[in-house]
Amino acid sequence: MQLSMTAPTIAAWVLGPLLGGMIFLFIFRIVLTWYPQVDVQKFPFSLVFWPTEPFLLPLRQVIPPIGGVDITPIIGVGVFSFLREILLGQQGLLTLLNHV
Repeated sequence: MQLSMTAPTIAAWVLGPLLGGMIFLFIFRIVLTWYPQVDVQKFPFSLVFWPTEPFLLPLRQVIPPIGGVDITPIIGVGVFSFLREILLGQQGLLTLLNHV
């Protein structure tokens, strides 16, 4: 078996864990919304807050809280899952480029 180190392969190796990690952080962020008394500025919650907030802040300007509930982390999970599927899924762009 020969390992082909093409640009799409390297991109998939980098993007796979990165997108998967972001999805995990957004799911954790959803759980944190159930506990509004948690100070997200303090460790260990800041490890979830800081990587996700740059994506959620612009979303909040477009989609305000509905009935006092912030749904932007749910949208974040959807967006990053969609990106992961489009790029790395079975019919993803990077997957297809690896088989050309």
